[in-house]
Amino acid sequence: MRVRQDRLKKIWLGILPFGASLGRGAGEMHALLSTAATLAVFSFFVSGCGKSEPQSSRNTSPGAKPKIALAMKSLANEFFNTMAEGAKKHQAANSDRYDLIVNGMKNETDLAEQVNLVEQMVAQQVNAIVIAPADSKALVPALRHAKDAGILVVNIDNKLDAGVLEEAGLKVPFVGPDNRMGARKVGEALAKRLKPGDKVAIIGGIPTAFNGQQRRLGFEDAMKAAGMNIVSVQSGNWEMEKANGVAAAILSEHPDLKALLCANDNMALGAASAVQAIGKTGQIMIVGFDNISAVRPLLDKGQIIATADQHADLLAVFGIEAALKILKGESAPADQTTAVDIIKTTNKHE
Repeated sequence: MRVRQDRLKKIWLGILPFGASLGRGAGEMHALLSTAATLAVFSFFVSGCGKSEPQSSRNTSPGAKPKIALAMKSLANEFFNTMAEGAKKHQAANSDRYDLIVNGMKNETDLAEQVNLVEQMVAQQVNAIVIAPADSKALVPALRHAKDAGILVVNIDNKLDAGVLEEAGLKVPFVGPDNRMGARKVGEALAKRLKPGDKVAIIGGIPTAFNGQQRRLGFEDAMKAAGMNIVSVQSGNWEMEKANGVAAAILSEHPDLKALLCANDNMALGAASAVQAIGKTGQIMIVGFDNISAVRPLLDKGQIIATADQHADLLAVFGIEAALKILKGESAPADQTTAVDIIKTTNKHE
């Protein structure tokens, strides 16, 4: 256990590569919680975002600290709150290196709000924007504007669309997980509890989000390889309430459904509520993605079979560290693939 904690800390500090394995065994739920607790973030607001002389990534004054903006998706999602707190903790431990501004949206689908956040950061002349884009295409013009203003852009979490970036003449380093691989592994954990031919359904994220597309593909990879019958693929927009309604409709149309594969844990919670509402808790299996704390009681009870931990508290930190290296004059790194660990229920109830 001590070795696993040390490896996680070294990844956080940049001593080990971003994609380094944390060495978790399948089903080690209690080990996960202990590791997370060791690095638990404390909540405070960063004081380093006060007014200062305007500066850009191309003209930072010698000795001046760069100002980095973290632009995230919905702060109603526990995953992004955890991401924000991890970034704040890192800045507090490195307050001599950089100042931090943290921003997020009210809901996952308000793309205009995130575009506005980027424009605000351009107006404030930050040195770098580390962004988890709500949409893989719609944010590119605003980020092109930021780059034209001399601001470094680093992409985390949800990868920007390569074709749209190329059309815009924009090169942006990406730091984040292999979502397709992670979803495939979650699906494989579920498949071991199913029989070939069983009916399953997928509740995906925002259709234009690259990570949502990749997770859907990963689920499909696992289900097709195991011979399952995918009867429905629908979007839950990453949101619990939306996914609850989608799941309820799927369950009504397919009363013999055996499993729901949800592209994030918020939607898995909504699906679990829909299953409970028809009295089929324990009969219809559910998987998610993100390993937020709200799903852990359901994992303990076996109401959710598996989820993927992409280490939200470290993901923004990896992007910030990449930005700091580039701002120091180092060449832009190749895309960095960060760790994803599969967390399975320890409940043996089938």
